[in-house]
Amino acid sequence: MFRLLALVLILATPAHAQTKIIFGTDWLAEAEHGGFYQALAKGFYAKRGLDVTIRAGGPQANPEQAIATGIVDFQMTSGSFGVLNLVKQNIPVVAVAALFQKDPQVLISHPGAGHDTMAEMAGKPIMISAGARNGWWLFLKAKFGFTDAQIRPYNFQLAPFLADRNAIQQGFVTSEPYQIERVSGVKPVVNLLADNGFASYCDLILTQAKTIRERPEIVRAFVEASIEGWYSYIYGDPAPGNALIRAANKDMTEDTIAFAIKVMRESGLVDSGDSLSLGIGAMTDARWKAFFGAAVAAGLHQPGLDYKRGYTLDFVNRRHAIEMRTP
Repeated sequence: MFRLLALVLILATPAHAQTKIIFGTDWLAEAEHGGFYQALAKGFYAKRGLDVTIRAGGPQANPEQAIATGIVDFQMTSGSFGVLNLVKQNIPVVAVAALFQKDPQVLISHPGAGHDTMAEMAGKPIMISAGARNGWWLFLKAKFGFTDAQIRPYNFQLAPFLADRNAIQQGFVTSEPYQIERVSGVKPVVNLLADNGFASYCDLILTQAKTIRERPEIVRAFVEASIEGWYSYIYGDPAPGNALIRAANKDMTEDTIAFAIKVMRESGLVDSGDSLSLGIGAMTDARWKAFFGAAVAAGLHQPGLDYKRGYTLDFVNRRHAIEMRTP
């Protein structure tokens, strides 16, 4: 009788509700967000009790503002500069993982134009966005002697570059080089800033310091499921994540996604350097210290800034899911 009553009570008890999470990206759905969409498609979030909604960004998105104001629970930001700016403004938002070990930012030029290296670009007109002026452009000024007199406006269109063989423009290694070659038939010269000393992390996951204090188990669940998603996306079959990307962004073509995945693998954007031994998502004190030092040298921050308030290593560097890495 008691066993029957216990069984009835168990069956009558509602299933434990999943925790609803809103995760914001910094742009429209694309392969550079693939691991997050893969984690959603493969059920890695759901297995950890998370009901995740991915909120895509866009041209008018402000990732740091979205997480600072609590519009989202977790937010992807494109680089380490954003984290330091949050610290400078005393905004209690913390980076908990870096899903890209390398920033995909590049400078693109035409072959045979004499702009094959960063050093050769010094003093030449370069098309960059307004947002780049207070970011990686400062690194180029400090290291290669670039000046603001070189800046020309970049409107995220390829036509000006294609029309002028002396043109130089910014881009992502996963995107614009492919589009330029597809349209012109000519493979452009591509300089990855990360391979020229730019130590910024990318695809950083941000959350509020309050969330870390009050719900560390949720932070760990989200970070580790995202890491699993990225291992699956880079080393396994990315089709599940790609299907969600294309559903969210109708302009994203299969060939564009395939090129981006190929470049992410070949360039080691996701898995290289520290992540090879510590696991995807890795961050280190040494890397943050080096980046902060470069930011100070560029005149962006004062030496006394307590930059360590901007990140925590508590949720990474545990080799989580590293067995998912395949040759």
